Amino acid sequence: MQRSTMYTVLLHHATAAKAGLNVTDAQCINALVLDGPQTPGRLAQVMGITTGGAITAVIDRLERAGYVRRSRDPEDRRRVIVEPVPERVAAFGAYFEPVARAFGERMAGVDDDALRVLLAWIEANNRAMPSVIAEVRDMD
Repeated sequence: MQRSTMYTVLLHHATAAKAGLNVTDAQCINALVLDGPQTPGRLAQVMGITTGGAITAVIDRLERAGYVRRSRDPEDRRRVIVEPVPERVAAFGAYFEPVARAFGERMAGVDDDALRVLLAWIEANNRAMPSVIAEVRDMD
């Protein structure tokens, strides 16, 4: 798992660099794709960065690069919603094609019972990670 995590981090650095982004900005795009449009405050919370200056700088960079756009919340015009720009996100997603292909090749020979075990394990880890990340952030 430690090696897998290392390769995942290196993959994200490589894909972000190809797209002209830093890893935090690239993961903000990922959060928007996974969870949908959201307020800057929610995005900051997900990413573990400060509201105000830090998240504003991230959104500014992503907007300048064409990856996101800001819009007014139709329910509350005072609120801003950040949403991904599908065409630009698709172009960024192309950098993940090699990993999708490699995973697909490895999964092709796995039977349904093993897939269910793998899926359950991954889902359990995904549920646990936000609290693990919070615990690490709170450490001295």
